[in-house]
Amino acid sequence: MFTNARTIVTLFGFRIRIDPSWILIAILITWSLAQHSFPAAVPGLSQWMYALLAVCGAGLFFASLVGHELAHAVAARRFGIETRSITLFLFGGVAELAREPTKARHEFWIAIAGPAMSIALALAFAVLAEGAAAAFGVGPMSALLYYLALVNMVLAVFNLLPAFPLDGGRVLRAWLWWRRGDMLSATKTAARTGTVLAYALIALGLLGLFQGAIVVGFWQILIGLFILGAANNALDAERTRALLGNRQVWSVMSKPAVTTAPDTTLATLVNQVMLAKRVSFVPVVERGQVLGYIDTSVLQHIDRESWANTPVADVFITADDKVCVPHDMPVLDLFARIAATEQRKFIVMQDDRIEGVVSLSDLTRQLGILASIGKVERAGSEVRP
Repeated sequence: MFTNARTIVTLFGFRIRIDPSWILIAILITWSLAQHSFPAAVPGLSQWMYALLAVCGAGLFFASLVGHELAHAVAARRFGIETRSITLFLFGGVAELAREPTKARHEFWIAIAGPAMSIALALAFAVLAEGAAAAFGVGPMSALLYYLALVNMVLAVFNLLPAFPLDGGRVLRAWLWWRRGDMLSATKTAARTGTVLAYALIALGLLGLFQGAIVVGFWQILIGLFILGAANNALDAERTRALLGNRQVWSVMSKPAVTTAPDTTLATLVNQVMLAKRVSFVPVVERGQVLGYIDTSVLQHIDRESWANTPVADVFITADDKVCVPHDMPVLDLFARIAATEQRKFIVMQDDRIEGVVSLSDLTRQLGILASIGKVERAGSEVRP
C-alpha cells in the first residue's frame, strides 16, 4: 500500500514506518503549533521556546498516533491476525492487517481498541496537565499536556464516527455483520456511511474555500476524498472476497504450463515459445524440476543481437517461494501475496512438480466472469473434479 514508506523502528514485533507524505503534515502541525496554538495558550515566551514546544507537541502527537495503531495491531494479534506494519502518512496512521477478521466480534474489538487507547491517553495527559498546573502554575508544561489531551480526545471522537473506514464505521460494520450474518451486506451499508461523511467534508471544504479559509477548506476536501476512496476500495475488496469464496489457485491457473529448457537460446524462446504461444512468462524446467523463470522484463535488458547466442540458463531468474505457490493456495491469499510482493505471475506447484502458471490477469478475468453472472459461492461449496 505504501511502497515508499521506510521502517524507522520495531515495537512489540511491529514495524513502524513513515511514508514521505507524512513529512508534509509533520511540518504543517509543527508550524501551526509554533505560530498559533502555543503563543495563544502561553503568551510572552520566546520564539525558540515556542519552536521547542511545537516540536515536542508534534512528536508526542505522532507517538500517540502510533499508540492508537499499536492498540489495533495488538488486538488483531490476539485474534491470530498479523499486522504487516504500522505506517504514518499524510492523513494520520494505519495498521496494515495481513487479512480481514473472520468473525464480527473480532472486527469489533480490533476496531474499538484504537479509540480506547486514544481516550486513555487523553485522560492520562489531562491528569498530568492538571498536576503540572497545580504544581508549577499554567505554563509551557501544562499547555503542552493540555494540547496532547485535547488532540487525543479529538482523535478518538473523530475515529468513532460511524463512517467506514473510520473505526466507528468498522464498529458499525461489526454490529451489522453480527446482526445480519452477512459480511458483504454489512460492508455495503457501512461504506455508504463513509461516502456520506466524505461528501459532507468535501462540501464543507468547498464552502470554506469560498469563505477564504483556504488551508482548512483544502484539507477538508483532501480528507473527504481519502475517506471516499478508502470506503470504495474496502467495498470492492469485500466483493472480491465474496465472489472468490474458497476458490483455490488450481481453479484459475493456466494449464498446462508453457515451459522452456535451460539450453534454449533467447531467440528460440522468443520466436518459438513466447510469440508462438502468446505468453510473456515462461518457467524454466529441466528433467521435471523447476529451476526458475524468464519473462519479458529479462529480455529488455539484453541486446537483441545477443539473443541468438545467449542460452536461457545464463539469464533466467531462480525460482523461490516468492514466485512458486502451492496449487491449493486460496486465491484470496494469492491476492495478498501480490499486494505484498508486487509479483504478478506465479508458478503453480504440486508435489514438487509444475502444474500450471497463474497471473494477475487470470485472477481479474475470473473475477469478471463471476461478477457478470452474479455468482457468489459460499465457503465449502466448491468441489474439485
